[in-house]
Amino acid sequence: MTRRSPFRYFKTSQEIIRLAVMLYVRFPLSLRNVEDLLHERGVDVSHEAVRYWWHRFGPMFASEIRKRRISGMKSSQWRWHLDEMFVKINGERHYLWRAVDHEGEVLESFVTKARDKKAALKFLRKAMRKHGRPKSIITDRLRSYGAALKELGIVDSQETGRWLNNRAENSLLPFRRRERAMLRFRRMRSLQKFAAVHASFYNSFNSERSLTSRSNFKLNRAAALAEWRGLCVE
Repeated sequence: MTRRSPFRYFKTSQEIIRLAVMLYVRFPLSLRNVEDLLHERGVDVSHEAVRYWWHRFGPMFASEIRKRRISGMKSSQWRWHLDEMFVKINGERHYLWRAVDHEGEVLESFVTKARDKKAALKFLRKAMRKHGRPKSIITDRLRSYGAALKELGIVDSQETGRWLNNRAENSLLPFRRRERAMLRFRRMRSLQKFAAVHASFYNSFNSERSLTSRSNFKLNRAAALAEWRGLCVE
């Protein structure tokens, strides 16, 4: 039995919906910026339509990206870089925990209100449930990591250093730019949703431009776009 197309009740073509969602999530653009860019290309949609498309199809696209990447490659269990960033929601401080592998692939994103042992333990268990236990875990000097790793019995795999965790800190920059364009978040649930979707999009289009030649970069970019256009196509 063939699965029904998720675009079947929409008058707008799936190519336009897919383009609008990619522009909004991947680049630091507001909803009205996406509306203006589509208008330049002769597509007349409102920013509210773009908002609805992102909420409806963003998680769906991200889920399919994750399935394709997991089926096409082994989960990284060599070295993880863990870091947490401050995010304000309605003036209240929250924490976005992130696990990144040695190649810059975002493995897990998790939002909590606290930065204690309980939050770190919950984050680590969630990441290891999906990707297994890594051989090496690089963190900053936050004591919550050590306490959580000690309870999991893998405290010997922890490494800390002044510059060792640059991989995780640099991976936060695209999300920070995206956060400023969105004028921050209003709810904890919306932050968790966007962080997970943004991570999948980032993994799909991240081609390490500075580490590859121009010809390889163009091939990787074309492959990523081809894969994107094939999402949710029956």
